[in-house]
Amino acid sequence: MVRREFLGPLFISPWLLGFLLLVVYPFAASLYWSFCQYDLFSPPRPVGLANYQRLAHEVATGGRFGQALWNTGYYALLSVPLSIAVGVTLAVMLSWKVRGQSFYRTLFFLPSVVPVVAASVLWLWLLDPRDGMVASCLAALGATNSLWFKGATEAVVPPGWFDFGSKDALILMAVWAAGNMMVIYLAAIGDIPTQLYEAAELDGAGPGRRLLHVTLPMLSPVIFFNLVMGLIQSVQAFTQVYLVSEGTGEPAGWSLMLSLHLFLAAFQDLDMGYASAMAWLLFVVLLAATIVLFRTARHWVHYQGVMR
Repeated sequence: MVRREFLGPLFISPWLLGFLLLVVYPFAASLYWSFCQYDLFSPPRPVGLANYQRLAHEVATGGRFGQALWNTGYYALLSVPLSIAVGVTLAVMLSWKVRGQSFYRTLFFLPSVVPVVAASVLWLWLLDPRDGMVASCLAALGATNSLWFKGATEAVVPPGWFDFGSKDALILMAVWAAGNMMVIYLAAIGDIPTQLYEAAELDGAGPGRRLLHVTLPMLSPVIFFNLVMGLIQSVQAFTQVYLVSEGTGEPAGWSLMLSLHLFLAAFQDLDMGYASAMAWLLFVVLLAATIVLFRTARHWVHYQGVMR
C-alpha cells in the first residue's frame, strides 16, 4: 500500500518526468553548451565566453547576428503596435449594433485561423512584384510597385519611404492576422459596464471622448496582455520567415530573424554552442523587455475595482 502523502507525487509523476526530461534538462544543457564549442558529434569543449564575445562582435560590426537582431527589432516594434491598433479598431467597430454583425465578425476573424503555411503561400502570390495581384492593382492605378519579399528596403527608414521590402511584407502578414486579438478585445468590450458609458454621456462626452476615457482605459489590461504576448510571439516568428525566404533569410539577409538565424546556426552549421548562446541572450533580452513593460504598466493599465 502506498502512503497517502505519496499519492499526489505518484499521480503527477508522468508530468514530473516529462518536465524534467523535456524542460529542465534542455534548459540546463543549453546553458552549459553556450560556454562550449559543440557540433553534436564530438563532446562539448568548454571555450568560456567565446560564443558571447562572438555575438557582441557581430552586433558591433553589423555581422549576421547584428543584422538578425535589427531585423527582429524592426519587425517587433512595428508589427505588435500595429496589430494592437488594428485589433482594437476592429473590435470597437464590430461592437456596433448593425445589420450583418455576425457576418463581419466572422469575416475579420477568418485570417487568424488560416494555417501559417497557407497564409505564407497566399501572400507570396499576392505580393509577387511581377505577377501578384497587388502589383497588378498598383500598375492599374499608375503607382510604383515595391519588391516586397524580394526587396532589401525598409519602408519607415530613409531613404526607403514607401518602398516596401521583405520585413514590411512580414509585418503586413502579421497585421492581416490580427483577428485573434480582435476577438479578445471584443469580449472585453462586452464586459465594460454600461453605467460608465451612461455617466459619460450625461456629462456631455461624445463618441470620441467615450472611446478615449472609457473604452480604452477599460481595455488597458487586455491591451497589456496582448502587448506582452505579441512581443514574445514576434521574436519567436519562424515558420512564415522560413517559407518566404526559402530558409535563407534573403534577400541580402533582410528577412533574417533571430529565430531563423538560431535555427540555421544550430541545424545547418551545427554550431550548437553559438546557437545556445544566442538563445540565452534572446531569453535575457525578452525577460528585460517584459520586466520593463510590467514596470510601466502601473502608469497606464487600469483594473476594475482597483484603487491606485
